[in-house]
Amino acid sequence: MVAHIEMNSSAVRSLIKKGAITFGGNRKLKIYGRLGCKSGQRMKIENRVFFTDEVEAKNEGYRPCGQCMRSAYKIWKEESTPLI
Repeated sequence: MVAHIEMNSSAVRSLIKKGAITFGGNRKLKIYGRLGCKSGQRMKIENRVFFTDEVEAKNEGYRPCGQCMRSAYKIWKEESTPLI
């Protein structure tokens, strides 16, 4: 996980081009999603973090975005909802 605030914009773009960054996340909300997600693009830079892949995001305790990753979010929601 890499925090956006610790890098300049050109370094972030370079890592995205190389494929070293494939997902972005919100540090406060613990949500990750695709780099092109409208919700993710609106978040504050100080809250933005980047991940190499989904496995890294999940291992850090982040959940999928309900907007740009609907199917992964539905699976997460079903798994995290307690059975009554």
